[in-house]
Amino acid sequence: MRAPGEARRSEILEILINAKEPVSGSELSRKLGVSRQVIVTDIALLRANHPDLIATSAGYVMIKSSSICRIFKVNHTDEQTEDELNIMVELGGTVVDVYVEHKVYGTISAPLNIKCRRDVENFINDLKSGVSTPLKNITKGYHYHTVEARSTEILDEIQHKLEERKYLIEAVDFKSVYQAKNYSKC
Repeated sequence: MRAPGEARRSEILEILINAKEPVSGSELSRKLGVSRQVIVTDIALLRANHPDLIATSAGYVMIKSSSICRIFKVNHTDEQTEDELNIMVELGGTVVDVYVEHKVYGTISAPLNIKCRRDVENFINDLKSGVSTPLKNITKGYHYHTVEARSTEILDEIQHKLEERKYLIEAVDFKSVYQAKNYSKC
């Protein structure tokens, strides 16, 4: 017989795997009859073995294994951020996250889950609100995006367009970067 926490975490995985959209921590806590803090702890434990479980501003998401990911290292101005993100979503990609490699603090990342022009517009409006600046600004504009798509061809198109706009520094197959860390996000 499974321990209650183990059974609950199994149920969380099942809910997230079958979800069509992000599931909030509050929703999981209501469905499972536990506090939000218990859910946060369960998610942390699950992520240790399921790096395909990501947190977004809208809730938790399991990245579907039928998709492919590529990491794009890019550099551009603040004014070009909207163009960069629109390239990715207009060609069929989802911008899963943004991260920087800081010489002192190491990897600093933030989930984005940007899938369409409206998501890009909302993100840009949040940046323009003046509360925060883009993460890339702490590393002289250099930053990375994990981009998910249904096919290698879509990722190739995105890569080509980023190269054409002179934003791309390098592109790396997601699996080659994360296999060394035993991740299987995509």
